[in-house]
Amino acid sequence: MAVFGTVPAQKQAYALLRLAIGADMFLHGATRIGAGVGNFATKMVSDFQGTVLPPDLVHAFGLTLPFVEGLIGLLLIVGWFTRSALVAGSFLMVALIFGTALRSDWNTVAIQLIYTVIYYLLLSRIGDNAYALDASSSLDRNM
Repeated sequence: MAVFGTVPAQKQAYALLRLAIGADMFLHGATRIGAGVGNFATKMVSDFQGTVLPPDLVHAFGLTLPFVEGLIGLLLIVGWFTRSALVAGSFLMVALIFGTALRSDWNTVAIQLIYTVIYYLLLSRIGDNAYALDASSSLDRNM
């Protein structure tokens, strides 16, 4: 494969992992938007009954979450503002873990922790970012 021929393996691996988490996040958002954001937000309110979170706050979070996921995913797919997208994704995971832990849904928390580790790996190895719109410039690299 000529495209990968001259790029070190760690840069190839970084690009593939960035694309994978980007696609996953983008599709999380896109499928929720496609199915109806209002329906998703209403289900979230139902899921969080019995927690200390106010229903209006949960509903507002549910209305915005798919768009945030989609944007983070799209930025990671194309590699634009990669560092910022990774930081945003990490903060999103913290918020999701907080809410999921309030529901005592430990299996989902475990999955969310895996996402958090992926964000950590990508953020800590940002110097390996390749095949990205911001890879050839200092844009968003040294923030």
